[in-house]
Amino acid sequence: MNSRTLLLAGVASLTLFAAPAPALAVETAAEAAAAADTAAPTDDQQTSVGTGQADAGEDIVVTARRRQETSQEVPLAISVIGGEHIDNTGSFNVGRLQQLTPALQFYTSNPRNSAVNIRGIGVPFGLTNDGIEQGVGIYVDDVYYSRVASATFDFLDVKQIEVLRGPQGTLYGKNTTAGAINITTRAPTFDFEGRAEVTVGNLGFKQAKAALSGPLSDTVAARIALSSTSRRGTIWNVKTGNWINEQDNLGLRGQLLWRPSGSVDVTLAGDYSVQNPECCGTVFVRTDATQRALARQYAALAAAQGYVQPSTDPFARVTDLDADLNAGNKIGGASLRVNWDTGAGKFTSVTAWRFWDWKPANDRDFTGLPITTASNNPSQQDQYTQEFRFSGGNRTIDYVLGAFGFHQKVRTQGLQVQGTAASKWLLTGALANNPAVLNGLTANNDIRLDNTSVALFGQLSWKVTDRLTLQPGLRLNYDKKDGLYDSVVTGTASDGTRQLVQFAGAYSTDPWIVAQRGVLAPQRVVAKYSDWNFSYDFNASYKVATDVLVYATYAHTFKSGGINLNGVPADAAGNPLLAAATVKPETVNHYEAGIKSQFWDRKATLNIAAFRTDIANYQALVTNGQLGVLRGYLANADKVRTQGFEWDFSVRPSERFNAYVNGTWTDATYRKFVDAPCPPELSGGGTGTPVAAAGTVGNSPANCNISGQRLPGVSKWSLSWGAEANAPVTLLGKAGQVYLGYDGNGRTRFSSNPTPSAYTWVDGYALSNFRAGFRTEHGIDLFVWVRNAFDVNYFEQLQVPSGNTGLIVGNPGDPRTWGATIKVEF
Repeated sequence: MNSRTLLLAGVASLTLFAAPAPALAVETAAEAAAAADTAAPTDDQQTSVGTGQADAGEDIVVTARRRQETSQEVPLAISVIGGEHIDNTGSFNVGRLQQLTPALQFYTSNPRNSAVNIRGIGVPFGLTNDGIEQGVGIYVDDVYYSRVASATFDFLDVKQIEVLRGPQGTLYGKNTTAGAINITTRAPTFDFEGRAEVTVGNLGFKQAKAALSGPLSDTVAARIALSSTSRRGTIWNVKTGNWINEQDNLGLRGQLLWRPSGSVDVTLAGDYSVQNPECCGTVFVRTDATQRALARQYAALAAAQGYVQPSTDPFARVTDLDADLNAGNKIGGASLRVNWDTGAGKFTSVTAWRFWDWKPANDRDFTGLPITTASNNPSQQDQYTQEFRFSGGNRTIDYVLGAFGFHQKVRTQGLQVQGTAASKWLLTGALANNPAVLNGLTANNDIRLDNTSVALFGQLSWKVTDRLTLQPGLRLNYDKKDGLYDSVVTGTASDGTRQLVQFAGAYSTDPWIVAQRGVLAPQRVVAKYSDWNFSYDFNASYKVATDVLVYATYAHTFKSGGINLNGVPADAAGNPLLAAATVKPETVNHYEAGIKSQFWDRKATLNIAAFRTDIANYQALVTNGQLGVLRGYLANADKVRTQGFEWDFSVRPSERFNAYVNGTWTDATYRKFVDAPCPPELSGGGTGTPVAAAGTVGNSPANCNISGQRLPGVSKWSLSWGAEANAPVTLLGKAGQVYLGYDGNGRTRFSSNPTPSAYTWVDGYALSNFRAGFRTEHGIDLFVWVRNAFDVNYFEQLQVPSGNTGLIVGNPGDPRTWGATIKVEF
């Protein structure tokens, strides 16, 4: 019996035989205000974007401004998802969280190539570059997670998640220009408690969660939580006879709370999670015309090697990828958090270390041919953070002052190897008919980053009157990055000897070496970046009535500059153009206005916000003709704008029914981007000469002006909605409720390419999830569920493989899944 099976059996036993005790109650705003700032409440908070037992119609308590207050008192756009709703909807990681929060976008081709955006901005679409920052911060118990790969791991013992929209740099340690995801886990308690959950479903889905908490002494309490998820893959690989894109996650989190007095809390926490799925593959979607000669497009290239893809129907979920696939992923760390109520204010210190270890295997030719037999970038990261905050105030003034230090070390060992089919697929002329020319061509990449950031920040809330509050904030930031990109390429010369592929030297004019340089070019770049930045924001809020708050915000902020760690353009002699080695910081001007209201005796809540964000020097993939080359690299587009409006509406007319509808309309566009990469329909046919229309065969423009076109990954309209009804019953002698819940989400079409292409628009879709069950007032909840109930076929992402042969591949979303869950709290 392996460790995962043992864990599942143990949790099942705990679930079946634990004696139930009264269910935990929702903490109200009044109770929160009465509690000390250092208290460690463990109740599940209710949710602004969902339904369920925890939605008891009370105020929602949040810590978005580093103090406990109700979400309706916070003058910013915020969505709150309670732990119960996360469990009930199967939203067990950030990727699934986007189905509950319409303004959040998440896309991934594997854990390293993942991105989290809010309102369409955060990081460039489809790129992985360690030399730039995230625009959306992920925080777990005040600890900043710099690697977005953490978004693919299961939530561990989560109490509540707050999704904050808009810049957050004057309140949070790391500057974030698009927003923040603030995750709060359940804290250790001085009363014994526990919870366990087991889920089974189709596709071999098995998930087990357990947590225990209680006192070790009068001043020390402990909590431990476990989570395990596994599921068969959703794509059948006919080449290997395996299901791929499976789920495989195991996580552990432990906490020790020391409370020597009523004014001091010290919490030591540690966590470790590991994933090892056979992942991440794609399916054939279609082929379309490019500017390449017809003999160099996909259909002709495949026919020349006698290759036929296993299916032309992407939702047959069949592939024939021949390279190894793996998404080995480990993440973890430790933190020490101190909260001290000094009497004059509250002092907080958060010291943390985190690591990330990534061991992938990919098929980057996206076919069953041995074109690229290895394309792997194993990477290791260590991160150290220290944050100090002091908050206090009186009836007129509240304030937060903070200092933050961050150091990150990333080491990546890239590997790319070409196979026996590479010559015919990638070369022209006589050399294309000789497999030996490119077979075994290997690039070994040494990629390094040392990233240091320090900041001072603060925010003041001045209650001018009982109704009017003014809130200025400031941030001073220093960033320093040192990076190395060193690609060493070896290949076979025409005399059969293994040689370094170079632009100068004895073999530099060998025809095989010349051809190999056109496929994998050696390069060494040492890059440095450092800069100071000053940002500020101002918020004014006015309480029109007891339950109506209006507010307006202006923020001038930045996303720090970066360095190119995926290579830069080079001249004809192979010399890297160092002007492209660094990336300017983004300059962000953000405007927002909103209203927060409750009515119908607080049975209904409606929050509305309108926003506009203007970004200068947007960090994007560009092709800059001024540098005299055509290679795409990370640099700055002139201007980007995202604007729109969003709403959160929830209603609870009685304790027997509650519902919600949340949505956003987002207009996210490039305002000025004159040297963007061209879409596939305008690429691949030479250089320098504009073409008349997409789909014609001829020369391609060196770059394209896409000013006014849509940003990738964001829909114009995105919505989530749901309802739950319950009725009191007694089953098997236990009083409780039977309930029926429904959660839906939908979005209109979006672009799945950095430059919008007619070939890569993902059609809009709507998904429906149902659950029905029985729960008692004493901590037992048993329900059945179905997700994507109507078995909608949809894509999470479409991709254009390199080489621009016209091939389009995709990542299908999950089919219909169903199962049953039992939960026990005691």
